Amino acid sequence: MKRVVLTASLLSAIVLGASAQQSPSMVRTAGKTSFGVHAGVNMFNINGKNAAGNELNNKLKTGFEAGVNTDIPLGGGSYLQPGVDFRRKGAEAADGSKIHLNYIDVPVNFVYKPILGTGNFVLGFGPYVGFGISGHVKSPNGVKQDVQFGNDQSTTTSAVQLKRMDAGANFQAGYEFANRIGVTLKTQLGLIDIDPNVASGGNNDTRFRNTGFGLSLGYRF
Repeated sequence: MKRVVLTASLLSAIVLGASAQQSPSMVRTAGKTSFGVHAGVNMFNINGKNAAGNELNNKLKTGFEAGVNTDIPLGGGSYLQPGVDFRRKGAEAADGSKIHLNYIDVPVNFVYKPILGTGNFVLGFGPYVGFGISGHVKSPNGVKQDVQFGNDQSTTTSAVQLKRMDAGANFQAGYEFANRIGVTLKTQLGLIDIDPNVASGGNNDTRFRNTGFGLSLGYRF
């Protein structure tokens, strides 16, 4: 949590400093196709139920993210915003173990950017599809074990197993200054179960879903 607060403070300082240096001659990207980059911090959790059907007692874990996107004008201050993001997800389990999951997410958001002051308010939502590329679990004593991705659960390993594909909904709100620097608060809600399927005839009430939020700083070209 301390890292999130410190990073958020740093992002705020950068944005405030940038906004103080704005001038009327700066070019705005409103109404035009533009390319953007962004990076920031996030906090994710794995919510759901264990094999016994009991609610998970995981905690939020700090991670990071970075990505690119394109704003395609739809008219009236609205845009279609496809993108590609690298995102660190995961959770801290009740026993103190930390689950680190690396994903490539492909969001397609519908974004509305009304003029507000010298910049644009940003409000958006849309679906995303994620693909797990790597991960590991670190126990409280420092031992690491790789996460195995697959649709079907294997009985020949004791490693944490998860489905590779994730999908859900994105929500975002932020502000883009006239100098093309923007700050955005994002929320991601996983809507599919990432726990692998059990063997035929097996009984497993486990349900895992990625959920989290993040704060990022971006720039539009």
